[in-house]
Amino acid sequence: MVRAYILMTLEPGKAMDVVQRLRREAGVLQVDAITGEYDAVAQIQAEDVKGIGTLIVDRIQSFSGVARTITCLAVE
Repeated sequence: MVRAYILMTLEPGKAMDVVQRLRREAGVLQVDAITGEYDAVAQIQAEDVKGIGTLIVDRIQSFSGVARTITCLAVE
């Protein structure tokens, strides 16, 4: 299994809605609204790097309210 952390910039006023919806998505292990440069961080998991990419592009980035994502693959 491959894990990654997704840092998200969200549209104003959408953070809690996006976080709640992401918590129901398969492959999403944990999501938190955070303070600082980014609005939310998610830990995700898939069988391989291609699966991570599919989860991000096809699902997370398609959510209304998600403006930008940064992906950090876990290496250990």
